[in-house]
Amino acid sequence: MKIEDFNFAGKKAIVRVDFNVPLDENGNVTDDTRIRGALPTLKKVLSDGGALIMMSHMGKPKGKVNPKLSLSQIVKNVSDALGVDVKFASDCANADKEVAELKAGEALLLENLRFYAEEEGKPVGIDKEDPAYAQAKEEMKKKQKDFAKKLASYADCYVMDAFGTAHRKHASTAVIDEFFDKDHKMLGYLMEKEVDAVHKVLSDIKRPFTAIMGGSKVSTKIGIIENLLDKVDNLILCGGMTYTFSKAQGGKIGKSICEDDKLDVALDVMKKAKEKGVNLVLATDCLAGDDFSNNANTQVCDVKNIPDAWEGMDAGPEARKAFAEAIKAAKTILWNGPAGVFEFDTFAGGSKAIAEAIAEATANGAFSLIGGGDSVSAAKKFFKAEDFTHVSTGGGASLEFIEGKVLPGVAALDEA
Repeated sequence: MKIEDFNFAGKKAIVRVDFNVPLDENGNVTDDTRIRGALPTLKKVLSDGGALIMMSHMGKPKGKVNPKLSLSQIVKNVSDALGVDVKFASDCANADKEVAELKAGEALLLENLRFYAEEEGKPVGIDKEDPAYAQAKEEMKKKQKDFAKKLASYADCYVMDAFGTAHRKHASTAVIDEFFDKDHKMLGYLMEKEVDAVHKVLSDIKRPFTAIMGGSKVSTKIGIIENLLDKVDNLILCGGMTYTFSKAQGGKIGKSICEDDKLDVALDVMKKAKEKGVNLVLATDCLAGDDFSNNANTQVCDVKNIPDAWEGMDAGPEARKAFAEAIKAAKTILWNGPAGVFEFDTFAGGSKAIAEAIAEATANGAFSLIGGGDSVSAAKKFFKAEDFTHVSTGGGASLEFIEGKVLPGVAALDEA
């Protein structure tokens, strides 16, 4: 069922949103991007004449009530964004009274789902090595299903609109759908947008296709890299993984971050790229620092000849030019992972150069997808979301989707 075709009039809809927003020490929301991202779906329910029930997690309370992670702190923010006074149920598993009193056009926010261990479905207080773990896991699986059934009992229909948790098989994302038939469960607008964006990048490719993979470790990105080698024309590898590739080729990398057990993996990636005709773009120079801080002394170094007491912290000027050249010529662009320690302004130039080139290519008609937490943060540090075609709201979910994995939170609804 497509949300656009569904009429919520006279129905209670339970919507899984991602309101895991950052809070300051006083419980004030510091970035409401995720709340605003859910508005099209939430407003559709209300404007149709439906009653809206929102459920989300916040942080990692690990099955215990933690006032610092209570969603009560964001009720005003959600109310202001939605334009209605949002009611609050202080116990997500015992909200029958609040749900019963909910009228058409009204909205209710349930307390943090993860105050119950059943949401994540992991046994609490027992080690995986314990012989009793297998039985505890089976028992928790039953409890998780009961928890999902309880949440489902509040509503006539279910909407999944939390892309950031779509890669988790949690009660509210991938178990609850069992209790609704195919005509009463659907993806929300945000989820549709995320799924369509990744599909367009990986399946409806306009060439040349340039992917930029950054971040500190080859190990966390190898699945994505291997999936992309069959699709891209240009593959830029940057960030901390630069130095693993450099060392694998016999380079001196000083005290730069490096995965010594992945040197063979790096060489294999280079070999596969050559065999598949992919233009692999690796940094030839870097901006190195003598300390991991914004105030470090800096020098530009050849990536294969970094002095012993120095570490590569950002892409160098020549690398930035090479990256920009491959990006600006592209018609499809995917960016995941920064080019350096962009949190420090001194070492943010590489990531800024990438964002700048992507924004320029997008303005010239390219389709651009920024996926993953750090690359999104880097992009937003220098540009507005509107400067790119799509900026993903999901970190881990984006990574797994791009890697080609099936997301539990999408699969069941896709099949429906």
